[in-house]
Amino acid sequence: MNLSTFIKKARRWFYDTPDRALEQAYRAALNIQAIELEHFGGKPVSGHNADYSDSVIRYFQGEVRKQLKIIEVRLREFRSFNTVVPVSEETIQKKASNIYYPDAADKPTLIIEKLRFIDEITGRYGRGLSKQSVALVPLNGPEAPQTNGDRPDNKPKVETVSDKTGLVPRSIMRTFSRIQREIDPKSNEAEAEVVTKFRRSRNKTAVSIRFLLTLVIVPLLVHQLAKIAITPFVEEHFFTEASPALFVNSDLENEAFEELEHYRATLEMRQLVGLAPALTEAEITEKIQEKATEIAQDYRAESYNAYENIFSDIFSFFAFVGILLISKREIAMLKGFLDEIVYGLSDSAKAFLIILFTDIFVGYHSPHGWEIILENVAKHFGIAESRDFNFLFIATFPVILDTVLKYWIFRYLNRISPSAVATYRNMNE
Repeated sequence: MNLSTFIKKARRWFYDTPDRALEQAYRAALNIQAIELEHFGGKPVSGHNADYSDSVIRYFQGEVRKQLKIIEVRLREFRSFNTVVPVSEETIQKKASNIYYPDAADKPTLIIEKLRFIDEITGRYGRGLSKQSVALVPLNGPEAPQTNGDRPDNKPKVETVSDKTGLVPRSIMRTFSRIQREIDPKSNEAEAEVVTKFRRSRNKTAVSIRFLLTLVIVPLLVHQLAKIAITPFVEEHFFTEASPALFVNSDLENEAFEELEHYRATLEMRQLVGLAPALTEAEITEKIQEKATEIAQDYRAESYNAYENIFSDIFSFFAFVGILLISKREIAMLKGFLDEIVYGLSDSAKAFLIILFTDIFVGYHSPHGWEIILENVAKHFGIAESRDFNFLFIATFPVILDTVLKYWIFRYLNRISPSAVATYRNMNE
């Protein structure tokens, strides 16, 4: 690329900057509209316009804030470059057609339509939106904020505690409004609203279950495929003729010796009680040698499996984390789905599950279960079991888990469902 071509492309990029900025702002507005149409029935993103949980609403609000920020930045860029770019006849000719406006005659009309559409989308949301905002309040909704020009004293309205709480709880007012809509024979929206809520709930359930299955099935498949692919690597680098290791740790070696000694003692016992014919010393040695070869093959395969598990689990972990990173929307919907299930249970069911969980993991008999878990984990990775580590883990981790559970009951469950806490205390006494 010579210098003149580079200069031409740079000039073209500079002249196209306003069009490019407006196009990016327009696409961000289209993204907001897509969220509204798909999840909120074409209405602004707000908890009043959808039957989602708070976590799902916050996720969509974060997406809208992101797009609004893009719109704000790109429109500022559009206005700035429009004042900087010269508007001579040569410039007009060079800007007559580009990738954004192939037809120069339609360009002013398209710009006006895009700006009008962007204003229509952004006009539904209040100003001063930031990451600290809890909710996006629609300007045309019942809670639309008043500007200074709308107030007779031209003073900003300050929301007091009484304004936030109200004389009558909002849940009661919502209940009365729902009953009024249901008994009103002229209301055509009640049935459509019920159907819409059912479809949203069904969609959320399907997405949550599918995401849970994905979190389980995909790492397992990756684990098995990685295990198949890693087997030649393990055999080549860890079990070679120069390093003919049979046992990955001393525990497996002791188990193999004990099994071989048990076989020798069994042969002698069967001969002494007459259950087997008498064997010569050479025959006994031959049988023991065959058994030793069999035991060596079994424990060599178990050592293979331990090394393969280490590498396969690493790949499975990255697959699991990758799914979480690309599934923010599914995570929010899954959290709302689980919240509805947990907090939708009766008080006795909640108390029963809490007692069952605490008795299994932090109860009086829990150390035996933790010992089995730690033993299987050590065997899975081919690590020699350490009794000191097991005792230290059992002495600390269940205590930490019990403390976290009690904090959750005190901090969250006591506020959300105090009756469930009372039932739990009565059942636990």
